[in-house]
Amino acid sequence: MENRITELFNIKYPIVQAGMVWNSGWKLASAASNSGILGLLGAGSMYPEVLREHIQKCKKATSKPFGVNVPLMYPNIEEIMNIIVEEGVKIVFTSAGNPKTWTSWLKEKDITVVHVVSSLKFALKAQEAGVDAIVAEGFEAGGHNGRDETTTLTLIPIVKEGISLPLIAAGGIATGKTMLATMVLGADGVQVGSRFAASVESSAHEAYKQAIVNAKEGDTQLTLKELAPVRLIKNKFYHDVQELYSKCPSKEDLQNLLGRARAKKGMFEGDMDNGELEIGQISGLIHDIKPVAQIVQEMISEFEASKKAISEL
Repeated sequence: MENRITELFNIKYPIVQAGMVWNSGWKLASAASNSGILGLLGAGSMYPEVLREHIQKCKKATSKPFGVNVPLMYPNIEEIMNIIVEEGVKIVFTSAGNPKTWTSWLKEKDITVVHVVSSLKFALKAQEAGVDAIVAEGFEAGGHNGRDETTTLTLIPIVKEGISLPLIAAGGIATGKTMLATMVLGADGVQVGSRFAASVESSAHEAYKQAIVNAKEGDTQLTLKELAPVRLIKNKFYHDVQELYSKCPSKEDLQNLLGRARAKKGMFEGDMDNGELEIGQISGLIHDIKPVAQIVQEMISEFEASKKAISEL
């Protein structure tokens, strides 16, 4: 399956395991890379020295390429970037910030840079900043999301029409069929988050993984758009947020309810009532917790079978 994405990252299949907070530690990233896709560490939930530890463990666990996802609003961003360079990481995915801030600096260090966007407007800014590829993420995705609520089905062809860079589709992709669909729309590869959150190697709490498996259609919702839009499973915390909305809250009121470390409380510590349970709409199609290698092989097998079926139409 050689194409622009497999060549860019030197991987077998054009699939990226998303760098998700509280899920994407070294066990998940190395298992993903060993399966022939690109594994990513999620720096957004790691203190700098914790990230260094995960990078070092990942290097020992795989000889394949892997990268780090870095939210650009991270408070220790300079220390994080220096650690990435010091540890010899050669692929960085940036998100939640201006790509112009770090892209040139990273590329001077011979690092491949990919930026995550939710619109053509930001894709064009990332291309202008000099990134090597774009991840276009539809609002079906879990976690923090775009305010425009553009679906993947609409976003991918719009971004494809406007840029010349390799394009990676994200949001609502967990099967070989959804992978094929986005590639038909113009993507060169896919980024998969929710399906790998419910993997054996995910660093998330088992109760959270089970909540993903139990989720049905309509069980997630995008909320807190005044702060940073985030898609959550509808638990007690989510309903507390909705109750506050009924009182016309200020941004400060919402921030006070959110507090600190809600995502850690839910996804990592397993508080299913009071934590943020970030996951995508595709969770309605995730029915079990599997090893990463099995997930990848099932996706590729379904992709190939679906491609053959389409050619016979």
